[in-house]
Amino acid sequence: MSDIRPFTLSVPQSALDRLQEKLELTVFPDELEDAQWDYGAPLGDVKRLVEHWRTKYDFRRHEAEINKLPNFETTIEVDGFHPIDVHFVHQKSSNPNAIPLIFVHGWPGHFLEAKKILPLLAESEKNGGPAFHVVAPSLPNFGFSGAVKKKGFGMKQYAETCHRLMLKLGYEEYVSQGGDWGTFITRAMAMLYPDSLKATHINMVACPPPGITQPIGLLTLAFKYVTGTFSAQEKAGFERTQWFQKQGSGYYHVQTTKPQTLGYSLADSPVAVLAWIYEKLHDWTDSYPWTDDEVLDWISVYWFSRSGPAASVRIYYESLKGEIASEKTYTSYIPVKLGLGYFPRELALLPKSWATRLGPIVFSSDHKSGGHFAAWENPEGIAEDMRVMFGKGGGAYAVVSGKDGY
Repeated sequence: MSDIRPFTLSVPQSALDRLQEKLELTVFPDELEDAQWDYGAPLGDVKRLVEHWRTKYDFRRHEAEINKLPNFETTIEVDGFHPIDVHFVHQKSSNPNAIPLIFVHGWPGHFLEAKKILPLLAESEKNGGPAFHVVAPSLPNFGFSGAVKKKGFGMKQYAETCHRLMLKLGYEEYVSQGGDWGTFITRAMAMLYPDSLKATHINMVACPPPGITQPIGLLTLAFKYVTGTFSAQEKAGFERTQWFQKQGSGYYHVQTTKPQTLGYSLADSPVAVLAWIYEKLHDWTDSYPWTDDEVLDWISVYWFSRSGPAASVRIYYESLKGEIASEKTYTSYIPVKLGLGYFPRELALLPKSWATRLGPIVFSSDHKSGGHFAAWENPEGIAEDMRVMFGKGGGAYAVVSGKDGY
């Protein structure tokens, strides 16, 4: 652990000044009458956010809040790639029996998605639950971690990065929580390192219908199963999933095919980053009441990221390739204990019976609120899942050798 280094965010004033210059020079597109959200992020919303960003938003306040967290960085060696400086938050419990937990984010999320659950998990023991050591990294190409400059950095390499980080911190065995790419990365970790990753909890449950083995078009094929045999809740889930497939997945096709072309806009224009991600913050959540500062806090992590805002979208292109393509993580039975958290406005909401193909399910929960960014929208729900799944009587109690959290 000798090269675990404290990390302090300090964005140069010149970068803040350059941002202001770019915001002042923004050229906005026109908009059709009554377009609202049907065509994407509304012009009025984006103009308001840009004006707030230019005249009122205080990034130094946000920077100071980030620096209050226990931030660190270290260098991780990934097979076949240059060493990568990885930033992470590491909240250690004073309990020697605390359970090591890695929280893995996705896109367009980042390490700060864990911010709201940190105090809840720190106080878990007060509520009769287990204690946790929480590690929340910025994935390579995201946030304040370094960039990958070579092709082929896919699911296997992201999994290797996270696993080696936990080993470097002294956690030979650990558990995980993830959504979005965090789902697929932690599933890949379970495939590759089952002796270390002892149980995983996911809040985006992607799985094929029974009898379907080909990964291509799984969700499209799934809609053929929508008959009167499904419950009202399951039908609502299909509707949400179908909406996403038909109206909300355009970004996915761009980022999995031509991420470099999109990257020019993201690298050059803060308003492009804002509009591209703000649309997802709105559409993928459960009517979450975003404040302007909150949106800009979120966007700023991308704009001021170490690798630049364009680097993060390459995960989509690379994830479809390699030894462990993302589809393999949701079409394979992985014999590591699995917990599932269902949130009503997630992007993929499929029948629970289908999930039995993923692995040995030891925990499942239904939440009344929350969407794709579950840890941010409903942090109490995620924290409660952790307390129950890993607590006394839970399906993953004492799954880490000598660490029951009590």
